[in-house]
Amino acid sequence: MVNLILFGPPGSGKGTQSANIIQKYGLIHLSTGDLLRSEIGDKTPLGLEAKKFMDQGQLVPDEVVIGMISSKLEANPEARGFIFDGFPRTTAQAEALDKLLTLKKTAISVVLSLEVPEDALIKRLLNRGLTSGRSDDASEEIVKARIVEYHNKTAPVADHYAKFGKFKKVKGDGTEEEVFELLSKELDELVGERVQ
Repeated sequence: MVNLILFGPPGSGKGTQSANIIQKYGLIHLSTGDLLRSEIGDKTPLGLEAKKFMDQGQLVPDEVVIGMISSKLEANPEARGFIFDGFPRTTAQAEALDKLLTLKKTAISVVLSLEVPEDALIKRLLNRGLTSGRSDDASEEIVKARIVEYHNKTAPVADHYAKFGKFKKVKGDGTEEEVFELLSKELDELVGERVQ
């Protein structure tokens, strides 16, 4: 089983490349945001617990999110692997995820980090803001603050996986096709035969 964490600051192309990876390799997309919405919508015990925190404007505790991830893993025993999106964002979350995956007799295979120069990110996000209507992409100050926040929060997670030799940087400022080719080079060996 291949478990991939795709890293990258806002505007680095994670969403686009995740979709490409899922299509080519048949991995299951595991987005914590989607999981939360789904569990709340289905009124599961974990979803109801998460909703209590969200209704109070609080972050959902890591153990609740880990519980949801565990359910998703159990619901897909035949999966070739998972691509983690939006998790882990802190070292504590990375350690909790590692423990869960160990219990499931698997582990994170690789963390691929899309590296894009800050000026290119700002340009991409401001351009996206013109068409997406996303308020967090509308102002250069907000965009810069999001990039700084990303680096502050995720650098320790990168360090955590680098200790185990699982962290790799991928040049993310080429065309969509060029970046996907670089990601594929990293994944072909791990995943083996492709779905297509």
